[in-house]
Amino acid sequence: MAIVERRRASGDTICAVPYLIDGHNLIGQMPGLSLDDPHDEAKLAMHVRRFCVHERRKATIIFDGGLPGGVSRLSNSDVTVIFASDRRTTADDLLLNRIRNERNPGGLIVVTSDQKIANAARQRRMTVKPSREFAREVSRAAKAARGAGAEKERGLSKEELEEWEAMFGKGKG
Repeated sequence: MAIVERRRASGDTICAVPYLIDGHNLIGQMPGLSLDDPHDEAKLAMHVRRFCVHERRKATIIFDGGLPGGVSRLSNSDVTVIFASDRRTTADDLLLNRIRNERNPGGLIVVTSDQKIANAARQRRMTVKPSREFAREVSRAAKAARGAGAEKERGLSKEELEEWEAMFGKGKG
């Protein structure tokens, strides 16, 4: 997989092109994840975090139905996790709004298999990556990192570890 990067006129790399991810759409394509799992969003966020560290990328994942809505505590410096907040605002609404308002449409890769989202992104000349294809890339990167002794992933901070332990009910007893 080639890493797409933005470059200054001088040729210096600014940063890799970020991903905008249709979260629940991707969960349905990820091996080992299920939409029936109450922790599916947290598990996907961890997979995407590892991928972003390995590939030196950034991502925003948008999900339906979080309480409370907005930016989640699952976010870190590499991955921003956002939940739609109520019945009137869906993840699709948030994705479409971001696609419409993106100032640099060529500087974003949209991960979805939802045709409405994909068509809106293509109309803005954004790169669209089907969820199944991205799921394979995330899985391959995870296998490569495990099998080749690739660069050490950055571990969770103390605060992130405490959040995960609280979320999954571990560590306090």
